[in-house]
Amino acid sequence: MSFQIGDIIGAYKIVGVVGSGGMGHVFQVEHTITRRLEAMKVLLRGQGNEVELSRRFLREVQVQASLNHPNIASVYNAFSVGDELVMVMELVDGESLERLLARGRIPWPAAIGYACQALAALAYAHAHGVTHRDIKPANIMITGAGAVKLMDFGLAKAPSDHVRLTRSGAVLGSVHYMPPEQVKGTTKLDARSDIYSLGVVLYEMLTGSTPFNGDGAFAIMCGHVGEDPTPPIERNPDLPPALNDAILIALAKKSEERFASAEAFRQALERVHVDAVDPVRGSRPFLRQNGGPLGWSLSRRERP
Repeated sequence: MSFQIGDIIGAYKIVGVVGSGGMGHVFQVEHTITRRLEAMKVLLRGQGNEVELSRRFLREVQVQASLNHPNIASVYNAFSVGDELVMVMELVDGESLERLLARGRIPWPAAIGYACQALAALAYAHAHGVTHRDIKPANIMITGAGAVKLMDFGLAKAPSDHVRLTRSGAVLGSVHYMPPEQVKGTTKLDARSDIYSLGVVLYEMLTGSTPFNGDGAFAIMCGHVGEDPTPPIERNPDLPPALNDAILIALAKKSEERFASAEAFRQALERVHVDAVDPVRGSRPFLRQNGGPLGWSLSRRERP
C-alpha cells in the first residue's frame, strides 16, 4: 500500500515526510482529534525477505512500546492497514547525531552530555532485558533543547526472543559501530556490546572519525577484532586524560574488560566532567539533567 501526504490512515492524517530509516518510511502525521503531531513509521517493501522484515518490524514495535524512559522515543499506537503494520510514535523535534556530526566534531562537555543521556536510556533498557544492538549516530536524535532520544529498536534483543531473527550469512548492524563479538557472529550479545558501540559513537563525537576505517566492510570489521584503536587524545589533544581512558575501556576487545554496565560508563563520564570543570577541593559540582543546551547543567554543593 502506498501512503501519500493528505491520506487519512485511521485517526491520523499524513502531513509530511520525515525520512526513511533502516526498515521503514517515516511520515509526520496529525491526530485528527487531538491535533497532536506525531510520527508514523511504515515498513519499507522490496528489501528481500518480506516475512523476516515484517517479523522484525513487529518486534521493534513491541520492544520499543515496552520501554518508558525520557531518553527513548515513545510509541503511542500500532495498527494494521490492509497488509501493512504501522507504528505511531513520538515526533522528535530535532536532528540526528549523524547530521550533527556531519558539521564537525563536538566539544567534549557537550559530547559527554549526549553520551550520558544515551547511557541512561541504555541502562534502563538493559534493566528490562533489552539489548539495542544497533547503536549509531543515525539512531540517536538530539532535540533543540539538547535532549537525547534513542531510536530504532529493529535489531533489539528482548527477553522473550527465542529465535535468531537474521538471514543466514547476513551481517546486521553498522560495521563502524559493531563490537568484536558481533563481527565474529556470536548471538550472545549483551549490555557490554551496546557499551562498545556507544564508545565508538563517543569517540567519533570527540575526534570527528570512527576508530576503525578502511576500504570496505571487511577491513573495518578486521579493525574491530584485531587492531588497537588510536587513543582519542592523540586525535584531539584537548581531551581530559580520564575521558580518553574511559573511551578505551569501553572499546576493549574482550567484553569482560569493558565497563560492567551502562550506568558504570555513565558515572565514569560524569566524574570526568566534574573533575575537569571543578578540580578545587573546596567544592564539588554535580550534574543534573535539565534539558538545557547541552542536556546537563552544573551546580555546586559544599563538601561536608
